[in-house]
Amino acid sequence: MALTKEFYRALEDIVGPRNVSDDPAVTENYRCITAQSSAHSGPYETRTPKPQAVVLPGCTEEVQQIVKLCNKYKVGFKAATTFWAAMGYIGNDNSIQLDMIRMDQVEVDAKNMIATCEPFAIGATVQVEAMKNGLNCNIAGVGCSSSTLAGSAGWVGFGPSSISMGIASENLLGVEWVLPDGEIVRTGTLGSDGEWFCGEGPGPSPRAIFRGWTGTAGSMGVCTKIAIRLHPWPGPKWIPTRGAAPMYRADGLDMVRAYTVCFPTWDAYAEGFRLFYEADVCYLAHRQFNMFGRDIKTAMVEILTHPEKQFRDLPEVMEDPYIKAQNDEMKIDVQVVVAGLTERDLDYKEKAFDAILAQIGAHKSEYYLQPDIEDFVKLYLLRLARKNYNYTLCSSYEGNFGLSPNVFVAAPLMEEASALKREWEQTHTGVAAVGGDSDMGSASGIGGGGTTGWEFFVHFDGFDRDSITDSCAFIDRTQEWMIGKGLGADMGRWNADARKPDGYDYSQEEHDALYAGLPQPALAIYPWKIREAFNPNHLTGTYMKTMTPPEVKAAQKAKKTQKK
Repeated sequence: MALTKEFYRALEDIVGPRNVSDDPAVTENYRCITAQSSAHSGPYETRTPKPQAVVLPGCTEEVQQIVKLCNKYKVGFKAATTFWAAMGYIGNDNSIQLDMIRMDQVEVDAKNMIATCEPFAIGATVQVEAMKNGLNCNIAGVGCSSSTLAGSAGWVGFGPSSISMGIASENLLGVEWVLPDGEIVRTGTLGSDGEWFCGEGPGPSPRAIFRGWTGTAGSMGVCTKIAIRLHPWPGPKWIPTRGAAPMYRADGLDMVRAYTVCFPTWDAYAEGFRLFYEADVCYLAHRQFNMFGRDIKTAMVEILTHPEKQFRDLPEVMEDPYIKAQNDEMKIDVQVVVAGLTERDLDYKEKAFDAILAQIGAHKSEYYLQPDIEDFVKLYLLRLARKNYNYTLCSSYEGNFGLSPNVFVAAPLMEEASALKREWEQTHTGVAAVGGDSDMGSASGIGGGGTTGWEFFVHFDGFDRDSITDSCAFIDRTQEWMIGKGLGADMGRWNADARKPDGYDYSQEEHDALYAGLPQPALAIYPWKIREAFNPNHLTGTYMKTMTPPEVKAAQKAKKTQKK
């Protein structure tokens, strides 16, 4: 459905001719392969719809004018920044795509320990500006090249540092929010005195409607600016680095220590996490390098940290007796960063940390205590700058399982989950074998600990139909396992009810059928009521899970009967 000339000219009047395009060579690039999305499906020919135009707004006022124009002409829209997953793309043929790349400013208020961020201020930029002021920010597990605003305002947003800094919903303060109907809401102190320093008080708030726990993934208008809480940073104002790619190492981090902890059992692993939480000794905790597979991870790190080595050397490196012995000790491990604001603070945390390890029979990996390796791990975990490593073993990957309950529930199931994945890799050809258990993720899904945030990496060929189909079938299988264990949906299916496998939005009737058997219907009825109040024209996709209330269905049925 092509846009009218009148609508397109109006877009040009708002943002300027250079910042809007309906050229197929441009719009075709704003599509997503649904096999590589937040709800894994296939095959690779299946993509999200092509937008009728792509618009690059430069300020909140332009966004507001665009949204009001879309409401006037009943044209759908979706805003996105770094386009990490399918949730940022449109869901029907009569829509335009807002690319927020021109809005990239970040300002730090050191006194109030906050940063105000526009949509395209990525984690790396926000962190650099924060560190100049002795502060730091939580970077979501997606990495430092992703939008801080998107992770904080639109999606879950936990990461390695969440154990000390909290997740997105805990750090989000003020919000400048263009509603789906074009009105602007400013929350917290921003809405009362124009300052960004504090969010809402206790009780119901606009922020709860705006993002809730997981976020609405761009289906409730456009967020144009946020304020996030910053946290103390004990390191230098900038981190000097050295070395050649990919072995960058950090200097000047004298108040920061990085360890890999080796646990004897999964019970010890869970108990260790509990004690880490209670003693408040971790600045950051993440099971990172296991993403390569626990049978090969030490050899992979050895190759990454020695530029003269190549991946083809993997078999030879794995046979090295020292590497082999060290890897055997790290079957159950986690990378931990301990940081002190003062020498006394660091001394206490180190002693408490060592006491916890002694209590549960765990120890620090000797391999990771090597100065160059420790410097590499520090920089890797503090910056989360090398997400390209996720693609080392195959052209595409999808996170699945998503074991995110209490650590005492998740940890005992790890070997069973690993065995399930391993069996599939050995009996099917579409999912790449990655060297055993590939579970990785944050030690904490909320600030201070409690929930976890673990995913397994499913590596596949994103341009091979059979590989996509097989990986999709595997995630269906792990979905069955997750539900059978009472753990909820598999991570690869978290958004399966938000966008159909063909890349298009669900209709309300289809959503009603999907949620008809919900044990707690209010979970879908309440979002329906919110959407009807804030987004009456349904212009921003179906990432809100909605079900028509029974009384509304009855009224609609009665109306149809009367017409007959």
